[in-house]
Amino acid sequence: MGVIMILYYLICAYILGLLAWDFVREKKSVNDMILYLLVLIPLLLRILRIK
Repeated sequence: MGVIMILYYLICAYILGLLAWDFVREKKSVNDMILYLLVLIPLLLRILRIK
């Protein structure tokens, strides 16, 4: 893997971590939790290299 691909996966993992942290902290709105999950799923699949 090239340097660009490694940076790409690191950025995806960082964003995934931030969104997961916000998902855990969200207690009031179930709708916001669902929206966080909708954004988390593609990032998680991209890191796991599942198409």
